[in-house]
Amino acid sequence: MSAVLQTWCRVGRRCIPTQNSSIMAIRNYSAPSYEYVKVSTAGTNDRVGVVQLNRPKALNALCGPLMVELEAAIRAFDQNPSIGAVVITGSEKAFAAGADIKEMQNRTMSANISESFLGGWEGIAAMKKPLIAAVNGYALGGGCEVAMMCDIIYAGDRAKFGQPEITIGTIPGGGGTQRLTKAIGKSRAMEMNLTGVPISAQEAASWGLVSKVFPAAELVDEAIKTADKIASHSKLIVQMCKDATNAAHELSLAEGLKTEKRIFYATFATDDRKEGMTAFVEKRKPDWTDS
Repeated sequence: MSAVLQTWCRVGRRCIPTQNSSIMAIRNYSAPSYEYVKVSTAGTNDRVGVVQLNRPKALNALCGPLMVELEAAIRAFDQNPSIGAVVITGSEKAFAAGADIKEMQNRTMSANISESFLGGWEGIAAMKKPLIAAVNGYALGGGCEVAMMCDIIYAGDRAKFGQPEITIGTIPGGGGTQRLTKAIGKSRAMEMNLTGVPISAQEAASWGLVSKVFPAAELVDEAIKTADKIASHSKLIVQMCKDATNAAHELSLAEGLKTEKRIFYATFATDDRKEGMTAFVEKRKPDWTDS
């Protein structure tokens, strides 16, 4: 087994409390106390939420308590009217090196079904506001799947993406066979899922999994810049645009085009559509009310 796959598999059963690390240019944010994630705000008028996975000794392995906190932190930002977009990141060594294997080792099929194991992960993808994954280091297994639940993925130049579940006798369970196939196509997804071999950030970008690649030290700042730009628009219209774009992954082309048209028409019932076009004609910046 390669060193990367050994890293992915070598996680503990319990989440280990760690000291919060800092991210440059990000301000402190008054929020509920979390043990395994760190929350901050950034951007113009603190309109960008930042969630940092904070389990460094286990390379941010996704144990149950961490995932509960991650979903809660993102949901708090999603419900905060001053936040326009959210960045999710980890450390320079790992975005997340996979799910917690020892936590899963003795689970049974019946328990998985009755408890809807991993079902709560989908709450991340259900967020209304745009999510940007800023991936440095390893994004393996569940880490890759969480990144794919986000709307945009930016990667550091030394990032690694992979679905190594096959090497431990199982398959991806958080979207690795589905979202990955939609993102990069059947042949490449099959290769990643059936070999378990990770790909580089550069490969991920050329295959369409990642939007942009940056030097590792610049990654989070670049993700915040994009999130800040998104947050400068009407939050209502951004949400509607996100819904329309997501429809392309879930519907046929014909149904997707109908959905797009319905949402496009619906923007004409909003104050922000009127304000945006009026501001354009009057050659001034729009004053969004998110209504």
